[in-house]
Amino acid sequence: MSLLSSINIENLPKHLAIIMDGNGRWAKQQGMMRAFGHENGTKSVKTTVENCAKIGIENLTLYAFSTENWNRPKLEVNTLMKLLISSLKKELETLVINNIKLNTIGNLEKLPKSAQKELLEVIGKTKNNTRMTLTLALSYGSREEIINAVKNIATKVKNNIISIDSIDESILNKHLYTHNLPDVDLVIRTSGEHRISNFLLWQIAYAEFYFIDVLWPDFSEEHLYEAIISYQKRERRFGKTSEQIK
Repeated sequence: MSLLSSINIENLPKHLAIIMDGNGRWAKQQGMMRAFGHENGTKSVKTTVENCAKIGIENLTLYAFSTENWNRPKLEVNTLMKLLISSLKKELETLVINNIKLNTIGNLEKLPKSAQKELLEVIGKTKNNTRMTLTLALSYGSREEIINAVKNIATKVKNNIISIDSIDESILNKHLYTHNLPDVDLVIRTSGEHRISNFLLWQIAYAEFYFIDVLWPDFSEEHLYEAIISYQKRERRFGKTSEQIK
């Protein structure tokens, strides 16, 4: 029996976030350069995006490039940027056909101008799509995001635009990169690592976590469905007791 038939489409995570880890190790296992792993990782991105849209996931966020990734060897960073541009060009048609809207979060000004240009073009051409929002976290770091939000709120307090007493969760949410997205329900991390790696720290406050030993280029449709089935078996209490939930 297909795993797909075991998924309850009435209980899907409204926002699924994935830390795509293991490209480099996968390439090393093949006796290849790290770039080979990143290239093969794009295949998993494509199938995961299409399968999420197929089953009805409304929001999918992929951790594509962190603020810390800029510290990697220059050759690898350049390869990743070229791969980003080529993937955007290649997958635009797929996004349009599948009615998927592209969104980005992060410090995009650090990206090469060519990458910024391609991103803006694809975002513009998919802005009216409604089936699913695909968010790429690029040059993204959650601590930087929160610091920027605090600075913006402090400036508004200083200029009497908002009062200190009015600051609450909703105010902070409005100043985050993800202001147009719901909180994360499920986080998947591949490669067997059990870390958050500075990813959506505020947004995952009540998220469920699913860690899998599979390296990202080997992450399949079945692995995605297994993660969602695991999520659906969990009791999400949000601080309440089991009796209150029932």
